[in-house]
Amino acid sequence: MTEPHIDPVLSGFRRSIDNIDAALIHILAERFRITQAVGEHKAKSDLPPADPDREKEQIARLRALAVEADLDPEFSEKLLRFIIDEVIRHHRKAQES
Repeated sequence: MTEPHIDPVLSGFRRSIDNIDAALIHILAERFRITQAVGEHKAKSDLPPADPDREKEQIARLRALAVEADLDPEFSEKLLRFIIDEVIRHHRKAQES
């Protein structure tokens, strides 16, 4: 069986995508380390796990950044909402502990 032709341009794009994906994972890990500390602080300080006003501000700010970056703001909001919901879930767990 012969190996398929390897397209060097496609390989270069894929290497770049792999590097970006790795960076995203590391950035998300750091973000969640910080939000974990926030959740622990909120639990100790008897603060609510969610802050709807802050969430609205963040979504508006990141939608604007998405527009500036030529990224679909709907996509960016869905992604941020997913992250926020996961953070809130962690904050609720911290309060139960």
